Amino acid sequence: MDEQGLLTRLPASIAGRVQSIRQAEGTVTLVIDATGLDAATREAFQTACRDILGEAEGVETVRVAMMADKARRRIIAIGSGKGGVGKSTLTANLAAALHKMGRKVGLVDADIYGPSQPMLMSTGGAKPQAKDEQLLPVISPLGIPMLSMGHLVEPGKALAWRGPMAGNAFGQLVDADWGDTEILLLDLPPGTGDVQLSMLQKHKPDGAIIVSTPQDLALIDAQRAANLFDSGKVPIIGLVENMAGYACPHCGEVSDPFGRGGVEAAAEGTGIPFLGRIPLALAIRAASDAGEPPAAGDAPEGEAFTAIARQLAEWLDTPQGAGA
Repeated sequence: MDEQGLLTRLPASIAGRVQSIRQAEGTVTLVIDATGLDAATREAFQTACRDILGEAEGVETVRVAMMADKARRRIIAIGSGKGGVGKSTLTANLAAALHKMGRKVGLVDADIYGPSQPMLMSTGGAKPQAKDEQLLPVISPLGIPMLSMGHLVEPGKALAWRGPMAGNAFGQLVDADWGDTEILLLDLPPGTGDVQLSMLQKHKPDGAIIVSTPQDLALIDAQRAANLFDSGKVPIIGLVENMAGYACPHCGEVSDPFGRGGVEAAAEGTGIPFLGRIPLALAIRAASDAGEPPAAGDAPEGEAFTAIARQLAEWLDTPQGAGA
């Protein structure tokens, strides 16, 4: 069996990371990009390669080299068609969950006019330094590097910038010195304006997640965001339904003040994966206001975020997510 035939025997999550494969005299040698993989996953990949390829005809020995000395940074945009749907809260919790999984993740608050990540990540008083004309990210208490326009202007000060100025500011945040960061989450402003256009032109994401609440108006705006990513040939990883279900803290009865299932139905109608729903919960609001993303801990309110982050991590390990 030739090298290509051996490669097709491997799962997509592994095959997408194979940098080279060579077979000679019964020995198969693979070089696998281990960027972003924790120790347990690297060991599991090595074992899988040996077990699967070791069964191929003519293969006597399988050697696996895991290489991660060159970072391949991937950009994931989290967007919405309108404001107030919980996009920033989702982004902060995805960053916290990925960091907890051992991924080298960074966060850019690209909402130039209404930055909220400094509060959500407890970095409100931090000021980034600069080196060689590049900004150096601030580090959140969780250990996540991040940058926001909220770190560069006085708290509460309004920004009255024209579109090109906002686009340039966004570029400075993304082009910062992110070191060995491998996944950069972009918390986009609502809508489809200048920042989004600058993103598509100069910092095209590897994938996008769209957030919406269940009501029809929000779904219409979310479809506009999806159309923007489609026009830029950015893969849409999936849709998330936020504020879906409110459990009364007194009686426990669950109600749906904003409706339920609209985003999932929209996902089915468009063929876009549905990643899950986030409940409307007082605990999530309180933790967010305190700058403590629920996904960073073990509280029940963090589970929905972690489940979505896990799907994002799995997508990043596919050939499409890995840029293969």
